[in-house]
Amino acid sequence: MPKAEHTNLKEKVRRLPHKPGVYLMKDRLGQTIYVGKAKDLKKRVSTYFQASRKLLVSQPKVRAMIDLIVDFDLIVVKSETEALLLEGQLIKKYKPRYNTDFTDDKRFLLVRVDHREPLPRFRLTRNRTDSKSRYYGPFAHSTHLRQTLAALRKKFGILLGDASPVKIETDQWRLYDDARAEIYEHPNELSQADYLTRVDSACAFLDGKTKEWLTELKDQMQAAAESRDYEKAAQLRDRITALEQTSVRTRKFERPLHDPTPKSATLAQLKADLGLRNIPERMECFDISH
Repeated sequence: MPKAEHTNLKEKVRRLPHKPGVYLMKDRLGQTIYVGKAKDLKKRVSTYFQASRKLLVSQPKVRAMIDLIVDFDLIVVKSETEALLLEGQLIKKYKPRYNTDFTDDKRFLLVRVDHREPLPRFRLTRNRTDSKSRYYGPFAHSTHLRQTLAALRKKFGILLGDASPVKIETDQWRLYDDARAEIYEHPNELSQADYLTRVDSACAFLDGKTKEWLTELKDQMQAAAESRDYEKAAQLRDRITALEQTSVRTRKFERPLHDPTPKSATLAQLKADLGLRNIPERMECFDISH
């Protein structure tokens, strides 16, 4: 990288905010060659331009990428979770050569609730295939989401995707016919109206109304710690972490996500850099590595 370009990049890095976000590394042609996320954009991006000799020697791929960077774009978001979600979206869109994660078509998890069912269940899915169902998410942390659904089942008595409730009377349902009927604290037989009340409570949590329950769990964790029941306190801590991660509200990034430099401008810049008479129409390359 020419010294002047490196100096300009360092100045651009110096003005970066200490905020979470996503950065897109660009090469001389304006192509996105790497997409990354950061809890602190300034700290993270600056590492590329202050890389230690040890890092450059031990990771040739990183060194090669840094040599190609001539500019970068960034998108500031509200949280680290939003940054993770947006990073995946951008990698799927641009397929940068130096990214390996998110290059398949695997999507983040959603929670689907179909209120047309007599007893709506809370199912995990990766696609919005039914416009009449209610979807929550996407959720960046699948482990935390699964822990949260298990906690919701215990707290509110809802059904997950593995349940097969049975109607036993005109307006009475049996949720489980196996050992789970004894494990969960809520009544196993109830009316449809009573179950829908449970669903409303769980949906309210997924909508972000979490303060009361989290306060209750934190009080329980504190009490367990004070009584030296550290195992229970640790379990409650993990549950609180999962609930907090799951309840973080994320925005939908629906604005166009495209390279700001049009193709014609990129080719014009290439013509100028190479001193060509005309805009290039074809590029021939030769492998000289052997």
